Amino acid sequence: MAKEMQKASMFIERNPGDYESGDICKNLDDDGRVKRTGTWVTASAHIITAVIGSGVLSLAWAIAQLGWVAGPAVLMAFSCITYFTSTLLADCYRAPDPVYGKRNYTYMDVVRAYLGGRKVQLCGLAQYVNLLGVTIGYTITASISMVAVKRSNCFHKHGHHVKCQTSNNPFMIIFACIQILLSQIPNFHNLWWLSFLAAIMSFAYSSIGLGLSIAKVAGGEHVRTTLTGVTVGVDVSGSEKIWRTFQAIGDIAFAYAYSTVLVEIQDTIKSSPPENKSMKRATTLGVSTTTIFYVLCGLVGYAAFGNDAPGNFLTGFGFYEPFWLIDFANICIAIHLIGAYQVFAQPLFGFIEGWCGRRWPENKFITREHAVDVPCCGVYYVNFFRLLWRTGYVIVTAVVAMIFPFFNDFLGLIGAGSFWPLTVYFPIEMHIAQTKLPKYSFRWIWLKVLSWVCLIVSLIAAAGSVQGLIQSLKTFKPFQTQD
Repeated sequence: MAKEMQKASMFIERNPGDYESGDICKNLDDDGRVKRTGTWVTASAHIITAVIGSGVLSLAWAIAQLGWVAGPAVLMAFSCITYFTSTLLADCYRAPDPVYGKRNYTYMDVVRAYLGGRKVQLCGLAQYVNLLGVTIGYTITASISMVAVKRSNCFHKHGHHVKCQTSNNPFMIIFACIQILLSQIPNFHNLWWLSFLAAIMSFAYSSIGLGLSIAKVAGGEHVRTTLTGVTVGVDVSGSEKIWRTFQAIGDIAFAYAYSTVLVEIQDTIKSSPPENKSMKRATTLGVSTTTIFYVLCGLVGYAAFGNDAPGNFLTGFGFYEPFWLIDFANICIAIHLIGAYQVFAQPLFGFIEGWCGRRWPENKFITREHAVDVPCCGVYYVNFFRLLWRTGYVIVTAVVAMIFPFFNDFLGLIGAGSFWPLTVYFPIEMHIAQTKLPKYSFRWIWLKVLSWVCLIVSLIAAAGSVQGLIQSLKTFKPFQTQD
């Protein structure tokens, strides 16, 4: 009995008949899966881990491109848009009724239930390509933070004029080894502790970056800031101003997006109170907390560095001292990204394993679980297919990260391609289908207008990402050291 329950995954639907009928009410939910125990608190931790990335430290650069007026306005606008569309998506977890309907375990399942057709394949392509890209990007970013620790100590010892070049590749290998171990965690539900740790780390390094920026402002050092951001003819050329503005808008828009994992997060929440109610509460806490940190770090960072704000003022060495505090902040970034990698990888793991389980249900290599007695931890169930597939995935993402260290520029293009359909279009279209909104009614019209506006934003951001990618390709050298 215990073995069968351990085998049940949040991603692979089980038949309630596989379990003794006397235990169903005690140990299983209404869909025959192991009873979910997540709450709005654990969901909030998952959201904060997914949303607050090390990109929060680059928001000062984004504000510098937009200025004091447009910068905060864009931050608040996308905060509201993300919150609104996330609540729409939360209501679609069950279909057709948001409280009593049938559960949908993945974003693709939700789209299939409400929209169907080719839109299901479009959703899957946008979601899983985005998840793949994010995990590669996190491998690169985590290694940069690890390298920053070594370089910080070098600068402290030898002076700021020394180059202190260090290869990222060994640190990418270390990061991949950690992920291989963590990837053997069976499913999202078992990740709550890692998400809590990652969320704490994100608060830590964000607070350090904010504190250092406040100290720099209080120090009285003069920097140049303007209402419209970087000045044409002084800081940048006219074309550079346009492209940087596009990139900044895209960076801010994507900084809030977590719709790629929202449904999977919601599938960890227990059914009482209703999942959509708990998820909306978690969304309120997650997005509001994120917004506070984004606004503070973005605006105070811009006040500290002005129009010369670096892309990341911890890894880009906007600060050199106190070196031990910079080291601690970068360690926090790396630990946070270790958890965030899993938050984005687990849905992809589950999708492949679920598909293979349905495609070859009789294949023992894919379906059989082997009990291993782990001292002090109890019994752990090993699935050889899961072990091989997840290990291979982590290795591939690490190799791609080492070969293409400019991949974060390409990640912006992936984000542009997935932001509109996953964060805006599908939630709005499914809400219209669920509530049967009359065509051309006031609510129908403004929802459509919102969708089209966000599509334009995605296209603008994609153009900026393509331009940045072209610039990176011009100077690209395989396995080059990243500063």
